Amino acid sequence: MNQSITTPVTLIFGPFDPTGSDGLPADAITSAALGGHALSVLTAMTIQDSAKTESVLPCSGEQIDDQARCLLEDIPVQAIKVGALSSVEAASAVAQIAADYSQIPLVLHLGAQEIDTETPAEEEDEVDDLVGAIIELLVPQAHIVVIEARRLTQWITEDLLEASGHAGGAQALQAIGAQWVLITGVKQRPGHQANILTGPESETIVWPCTNAPERTRDSGGLVATALACLLARGLSVPNAAEQACAHSGQALLQSFQPGMGHFMARRIPIAP
Repeated sequence: MNQSITTPVTLIFGPFDPTGSDGLPADAITSAALGGHALSVLTAMTIQDSAKTESVLPCSGEQIDDQARCLLEDIPVQAIKVGALSSVEAASAVAQIAADYSQIPLVLHLGAQEIDTETPAEEEDEVDDLVGAIIELLVPQAHIVVIEARRLTQWITEDLLEASGHAGGAQALQAIGAQWVLITGVKQRPGHQANILTGPESETIVWPCTNAPERTRDSGGLVATALACLLARGLSVPNAAEQACAHSGQALLQSFQPGMGHFMARRIPIAP
C-alpha cells in the first residue's frame, strides 16, 4: 500500500435516490470524480423514477446520529455536506452532530426537502416546519450555504426567511450565521444566468453559469457536493466555489435523459 497517497474524505448527509440523479449515489460519483472519497449518512430512502417521487421513507434522528458518529469516530473527515432532509427530527440530529464537530467545514445545500404526507395541505405545513428548522438550526453553523436563486426568492416571498433590512437574500442568510453564501442560477440579462458568491466581508464574486436543459433537477446538490470535496482538498472557499461551478457547468452541458422524466447531469463529464 502506498502510504504517500492521501485521499480527502467528505461526510455527506442525504437520501438514497435510486435513479442516481441526486442524493448519495450521485454524490459518491462526484466525490470520486474530484479525487476524493465520500462517507454516506442516509437520511431517507425514496421510491421514485426519473419523473417523480412516489414516496419518501425517512430515517429516524437516532439512526442518523448513530450512522454519523460511527463514521466520525473512525475516519478523519475534512468536510461535511448536508443535502435533503425529510423531518424536523432529522434536521435536529444533523445540527447536533455539526455542533459537536464544528471544526469541520459544513456545506449546506438548501434544496428541495422531500417529505411524505397524506394530503397536499399537510405536506405544505410540514415542509414549512422543516425549512424553518433547517434555517434555525443548520444555517447558523454553515461554513457556506448553497441555494438556487428562485428557491431563495420563494422563501423570502413566503416569509420562511426574514429578509427585511438586508440588501438581498445572501445577506439575510449571513445575518442568521452563514459565513459564505453561493446563490446559483441568478437571472441576469435574457438568456444569461450567473452564480454569485458572497463572503463574510460582503465581498461578491460572480461567475457566468450554464443554463440547464429544461426538465433538469435542481443542480445545486451537484455544486454543493463538488464544493465540499474541493474544500476537503484544502482549497479556499472562493477557489473551491469557482471550480465547483465549473465542474457543475460541464456536467450540465453533458446532461442526458435516460428515462421519460428529468434530464440528469453527467456526474463524470467526458473530456472535450
